[in-house]
Amino acid sequence: MAVRMYHLAVDAYDLPLLARFWSAVLDWQVLFEDEDEIVIGAHETALPGMCFLPVPEGKTVKNRMHIDLTPDDQDAEVERILALGARRIDVGQGPDATFVVLADPEGNEFCVLRPKRKLTD
Repeated sequence: MAVRMYHLAVDAYDLPLLARFWSAVLDWQVLFEDEDEIVIGAHETALPGMCFLPVPEGKTVKNRMHIDLTPDDQDAEVERILALGARRIDVGQGPDATFVVLADPEGNEFCVLRPKRKLTD
């Protein structure tokens, strides 16, 4: 393969808050931290990771790209992530949606899907 995904870069107003939230959600660890970036991942050799970069402003519009998570137990995982600081949001998904839309502490939308085992489920 000529290229692989390395990092998902995330602009953040509060780097430590957001990095620690996503570390807890994904059961990852902080691999590198300074005032200009925080890198998290499962392990320093396990790609991809997430890199949080400082911006002076908070989020103001809907994400153009978001993360989809697939748990073993959707209801239990939604409750766990809510307890970590996420909140439910409505983006027009409707009552029959098979996914739950949440926002991280800075308002970035992401979805908790039903359990999936293939990318084409």
